[in-house]
Amino acid sequence: MAKKTSKKKVAKKVVTKKISTKKVAKKVIKKKSSLSLPKTSLLKVGDLAPSFTLLDQNGHEVSLSDFKGQNVVVYFYPRAMTPGCTVQACGLRDSSKQLKDSKIVVLGISADPVKKLKQFEEKQNLNFRLLSDPDHVATKAFGSWGLKKFMGREFEGILRQSFLINEKGIIVHVMDKVNTSTHHSVVLEVFKNL
Repeated sequence: MAKKTSKKKVAKKVVTKKISTKKVAKKVIKKKSSLSLPKTSLLKVGDLAPSFTLLDQNGHEVSLSDFKGQNVVVYFYPRAMTPGCTVQACGLRDSSKQLKDSKIVVLGISADPVKKLKQFEEKQNLNFRLLSDPDHVATKAFGSWGLKKFMGREFEGILRQSFLINEKGIIVHVMDKVNTSTHHSVVLEVFKNL
């Protein structure tokens, strides 16, 4: 009997050591993840929107300053022609009359090359500007670059966020968590209630 008890005690110690090792490993992973991210501050309501100049799907330069005096939604999306990004873009496409009536300009930004943006526009019959940010200049300026998790993997990438900017270039609303299927209606609602 004494031998069985001592074996149980030894087994408990081994199990305890395994659990504590897992806890330590999780802490190390968390620390590494946070260290690898660039320090960017998310813009807030009332901030002046950062200026940028990027190429659109037709290879033309587009600057945020081109739209001074107009309401603008700058939305960042991970990748053209993926399911969520397509739903979001098509919602904006289908709301073009209401957006135009409300004097709202739509600018979609991803890291996709110009050629892929053109394919996305043609395939989905999109009616607004898609901008290519392969070096993540605008994405980082807006704080829309960060740690993402997908299917158990952690990696850095474009965060799905939207910034609603008034005619003076001031951010009036920030959407950190975007529902791709209702994004267009939230944009319209926010500008309507300003």
